Amino acid sequence: MSVTFTGRRTAAALLTAALLVPLAACGSDGKDAGDKATAYGTEADLTVLAASSLTDVFRTAGAAYEKAHPGTKVTFSFAGSQELAAQVRQGAPADALVTADARTMDGLGSDTGTPTVIAKNRLVIATGKGNPEKVENLKELADPGLKVVLAAPEVPVGRYSQQILDAQKIDVKPVSQEPNVRAVLSKVELGEADAGLVYRTDATTATDKVDAIDIPDAQNAVASYPAATLKTSKNSEAATAFVTWLSTPEAQKILTDAGFQKP
Repeated sequence: MSVTFTGRRTAAALLTAALLVPLAACGSDGKDAGDKATAYGTEADLTVLAASSLTDVFRTAGAAYEKAHPGTKVTFSFAGSQELAAQVRQGAPADALVTADARTMDGLGSDTGTPTVIAKNRLVIATGKGNPEKVENLKELADPGLKVVLAAPEVPVGRYSQQILDAQKIDVKPVSQEPNVRAVLSKVELGEADAGLVYRTDATTATDKVDAIDIPDAQNAVASYPAATLKTSKNSEAATAFVTWLSTPEAQKILTDAGFQKP
């Protein structure tokens, strides 16, 4: 009888424990359902919307972050900042956002956490390798015989481009206006344009195909890259950890090695 009683008591204890496991998982402990605590912190599958000019450096940064945070996977979706903003407004499932300007980020204040600037950038004139048209400065972009391509004015780099051209009273009639900085760079790489205005870091990724003509700081614009979590994230703790990491010495070294300026 004592054996039977013990068996029943053991079975009851096991049943109680089994019932408590899902209750504990559902309990409110400050973590979202998508976050999972591990010995290394919080693990999750993160989706980060990022400006096109961050394509190469963020692939490197993402690999470094995953190595330092086992169990976390970071997937990036790159596009022009204005496209990313539209995705956020439409409720695209993502956890964090990094734009190439504060204006776009500020317009999403009701959808994001508090943004932090993680890097800065400047513009250069990109030309074909060897600079066949011998472009030397901004004023020469007004030459009607020169095929110049710019980003569209609603794109951060397009807005920066127009800003510096207007400041110098230079009237450029582009042969096309592209949806992001990588599209501008591609036109120059393929020889479909003689010159284009891109970020310095983008020109650096294609030194075998383009030359970069520096623009004096007094005539240039500074691009800021703010990063923020998205309020719709199902992995809020992990998203916060990633955004915070972007300001750490490790992440900042990756960004500066790629040619970005410190915040």
